Amino acid sequence: MWLFGYGSLIWHPDLEFEDSKVGYIKGHVRRFWQSSTDHRGTEEAPGRVVTLIPYDEFSQRFINDDIHSSDQDDITWGVAYKIPESKVAETKAYLDHREKNGYETHFLDVFQPDTDIPVVERAIVYIGSTDNSEFAGPAPLDNIAQQIYASHGPSGANKDYLLNLAHALRIVAPTGTDQHLFELESKVKSLMRKEAGSQEAFDLMLSKIIVQSHPAPVTPV
Repeated sequence: MWLFGYGSLIWHPDLEFEDSKVGYIKGHVRRFWQSSTDHRGTEEAPGRVVTLIPYDEFSQRFINDDIHSSDQDDITWGVAYKIPESKVAETKAYLDHREKNGYETHFLDVFQPDTDIPVVERAIVYIGSTDNSEFAGPAPLDNIAQQIYASHGPSGANKDYLLNLAHALRIVAPTGTDQHLFELESKVKSLMRKEAGSQEAFDLMLSKIIVQSHPAPVTPV
């Protein structure tokens, strides 16, 4: 079984795997449009985490709410993990519980640049569709950044999730582009700088958040 991670699984794959490949899936965009009341927020103060929006649906319903144009609009970079056969049932049960807050399993091919042949076929991908009960949808980026900056949940601060995702994506996919993610990162860092009061205090704050090395033996693409 292959599993494709496009969120925290990129920088925190807390599961056993025997191989991994950096790559991207086609036809989807990654957005912080899923509420998190069980990991990075609470029922009273939800956080926001990423989900995938089919590009056709995104371009028809949401394009005017979220303009981040690039030559990679319809692809999403991440990491695919091969789960040992002996761990498939256990891992699937764990992930079904972990992603129970609005996510469902889909099967998508994973690609790398310069080839139309998938490097992984039919990887499992957990996606919170736009009709799930926890779908938060688009909002002004300043509002989303403030929500992420302020939210905490059982798995930790929402800003830790955002900042580590952006940091890890630059490491594993330096040729990849995700303007939505990187602009949110910039806005949250600006809020942190105001809180810190000085560059030295900000650098110290950031050093306590960022996972400095990727835990998976991946080759950047």
